[in-house]
Amino acid sequence: MAAAPPAIFSPSRRRLAQNRAERAQQGPDPARYLAEDAADDLLDRLAFLRHSPERTLVAGDPTGAVARALPAASHAILDPEQPWPVEGFDLIALPFALDTANDLPGALIHARRALAPGGLAFVTMLGAGSLPVLREVMLAADGDRPAPRLHPQVDVRAGGQLLQRAGFADPVVDSRSLKVRYGSLRRLVSDLRAQGLGNQLTDPGPPLSRAALARAEAAFAALADSEGRVTETFEILTLSGWRR
Repeated sequence: MAAAPPAIFSPSRRRLAQNRAERAQQGPDPARYLAEDAADDLLDRLAFLRHSPERTLVAGDPTGAVARALPAASHAILDPEQPWPVEGFDLIALPFALDTANDLPGALIHARRALAPGGLAFVTMLGAGSLPVLREVMLAADGDRPAPRLHPQVDVRAGGQLLQRAGFADPVVDSRSLKVRYGSLRRLVSDLRAQGLGNQLTDPGPPLSRAALARAEAAFAALADSEGRVTETFEILTLSGWRR
């Protein structure tokens, strides 16, 4: 019997993050630029592939932006660790739904099995190298005792290996950069939470003290340009594969 994967992420913290993001999306001008970017990218790829799905599932994305971009798509928040109770989809889109899966190969297998023959899975994740500014300021905040603050991230090579391991045909993996400017560290963190991307680690580290937060904000301000803004980078990793 295979050993269970390590519990890097907390399912309960994942649910709390999703609920918080859904509430934030009901407020004025909520951040949803990552999902909107994923939706635009998906539409471009579907047009290039001439793939016109009749039955589509969007899992994850508390903003709802990807589901709104796809005609008649079903939208669900699924547990990536459990087999999915539905199958026969022509397209499954997983925008930032698998970033916190403890068993990522298993989650991809669940996705493949939920496809109909000839169906396509499309996965969007924050890839390796994302959030370098946040990583730097958190290190400044924690000083000599850095705490786990940011999630481990997948790179292009590992993404390809994961798709092959899950049994997808014609796997494709690539990465692109999305840069966003922020006027404050608080706005950066708020935007991440509004998009369901807050800290969901089983061991999230201790809360920042007032002094640690002040160090983080000072480190952030030191990176500001002449307009008082800091550019953060999101490396958007996309994985796709077919069920034959």
